[in-house]
This record gives sequence, C-alpha cells and structure tokens, in this order.
Amino acid sequence: MMNLVKSKGRWALFILIALSGICESYAQNIPRSYIAHKTDEAMVIDGKMDENAWKLAPWSQDYIDIEGKVTPTYRTRMKMLWDSDYLYVLAEMEEPHVWATLKQRDTVIFYNNDFEIFIDAEGDTHNYYEFEMNAHNTIWDLFLTKPYRNNGNKVIDSWDIQGVKSAVDIRGTLNDASDMDEGWSVEIALPWSVITEASKDGKIPENDFWRLNFSRVNWDFDLTDGRYSRKKGDDGNYLPEYNWVWSPQGVINMHEPEHWGYVYFSSEPVGGKVEFTIPKDDYIKWHLYSLHRAVLHNDKDAEKQIAKPKKILDSVLKPAMEKHKSGYNIWVKSPFTGKILLVKEDGQFQSLEDK
Repeated sequence: MMNLVKSKGRWALFILIALSGICESYAQNIPRSYIAHKTDEAMVIDGKMDENAWKLAPWSQDYIDIEGKVTPTYRTRMKMLWDSDYLYVLAEMEEPHVWATLKQRDTVIFYNNDFEIFIDAEGDTHNYYEFEMNAHNTIWDLFLTKPYRNNGNKVIDSWDIQGVKSAVDIRGTLNDASDMDEGWSVEIALPWSVITEASKDGKIPENDFWRLNFSRVNWDFDLTDGRYSRKKGDDGNYLPEYNWVWSPQGVINMHEPEHWGYVYFSSEPVGGKVEFTIPKDDYIKWHLYSLHRAVLHNDKDAEKQIAKPKKILDSVLKPAMEKHKSGYNIWVKSPFTGKILLVKEDGQFQSLEDK
C-alpha cells in the first residue's frame, strides 16, 4: 500500500508539473502589460530616478530573451509615467562594460549596445515608431508605414521626434576598460504632440492602451588598445547580438508588432491601484495574425489552418479567407463583441461593425 501511495504521489506530482508547464507555456504567449500612471510632478530629464513619481512608479518585469526562452546575462527593467505633454520612459540596465562609439544622429545605433522603443498607437501593425539610443545619448528615430515583411513598406529615416528629450546616467565610466561598471540608465520624454500623429483621433490615450515594446541590444566585444568594438568570430564576421526585450516576440524579429505588449495610460495618480485586462477580441487578433504569417511564409497547409476551427477562451471560431483582386482578408466574427475582425493581405488589422 505504501508503495502504491508513493507511486500515486509521483504520478500526481508529474501531472501537476506537466499542467504547470502547459499553463506557463500558454501564459508566455500572452503579451505583457504595464499600467503607466499620470503624474503632475515636474520631471527633469537627466537619466536619474530622483523624482518622487519615479520612486512610486512600479518596475516592469525583468526583460527576457526575444524568443522568450532564456534569461539574459544582465538585468534590464523599466518604468513609465505620463502627463499632458510627454510619455516618460526610464530604463535601468546592468552592464559591467559601458561603451559606445556612435555619435551621429540617425546612425544605425544598434551597432552599439542600445535601448529601443517601439510604438504602435492604433494596434494595427502599420504606421509605427522606432526610437533607439546608446550610452553616448545618440539617438535614431524613424517611422515605418508597415513591417518589413509586407510589400510596399517604407522606412522614413528622415522623420524625427521633434522635441524629444533624452539623457543617460552611467553608473561607472564610459569607454574605460580599466574598471568594472555597474550599468547605465536612460530617461526619455516623448512628446504627445508627435507620437499621437499616427493615431486616428490624435489624442492622448487616457484610460486606454497602446501597443508598445522595448528592446535592449547587447554585443560581445573586443578590446584593441583599450578601445571597444563588436567582437568578430574566427570567420571574420561579427558575432550575433543579444536581443533582450520587455514582451517576448517568440521569434528573432522586433518587427512583428502583433506580439508587442500593452501599455495602459491610467488617469489615476502614480501609486494608485488600477487593473487592466486585455480585451477578448485581441485573443482572436493574435490567432488571425498567426494565420497571416502562415500565408506569408508560404506554408502549404496555410488554407487548411485557416479553415480549422479554433477554440479561443470559451468560444470555438471558424475563420475564413476571402480572396479578391488585390489580395485577401482573413476574417471572423467575434463572439465577444459581434464585430468583424480581419487581417488584410498587407498585414493591417481592422475591427468593423457587422452591418
């Protein structure tokens, strides 16, 4: 009897672990969310967390490898606040060797270790912003009409975030290989007057959400005469970079905006308790995009995948593919809101009233 009880205990433990793994795996597919509180405190952009509002604002989850599988070597976390003029971001990065070489604005900043912000105001994967900066406080800001995967996309490199403020605080010394650093922090103020331009109503999303993600690029390095540079392998090519992100993408590609996280802009003062729940229709949206990616990747079973019933939350959905002269729509009627949800051939998402 004792052996049987022990055996049952082992099986119970095995089942519990297995179920926990399933739940964890499912949870990792859900983008992360953050509640940014409103502040009335005057914010000084200096890279430091001196203001009381920053001290009260919650930290995000620690960043994770872009595919969501590996814990990064060095810790990264962030906070967000907002007021009537700016969206504020403060990020703290552990780094024993803080270095940077690029000083020209709109250079490809991720050739250095950097911090990056991605903003999709409408949540339709089109017309989004990218902002990058290194430890020299050199920035690169650009506007993308569509992700790189979609035909006809344009990257407007000459576009600038007019009035942006940014600063770096280095806990150590920059470009000094003779010592070990603690890390570096960045503080950024993004003016609403610019970043609301791509939203349909042009308004601050008070008590509403936008889709954002954040990335930290980190390189292995070489030292030559005390100077830092990206490390090369035996074949003479640069070793691949590390991509550490707030909300995991599941793939080494930041330009799949459907995976980005949810930032809710609460009117409650910092320190107040607010809850945010991802809308049920967005669970459907994620599935429609998985079908869209199957078509883009020329998956031979893509149309079978589209026609296959899919259980989402407590409902079973049967998406359809509607082909037309200029492409296709992958669509389904939401059982939660009654709206028609669709992804077009160019990847843009639409939510339409069912007429």
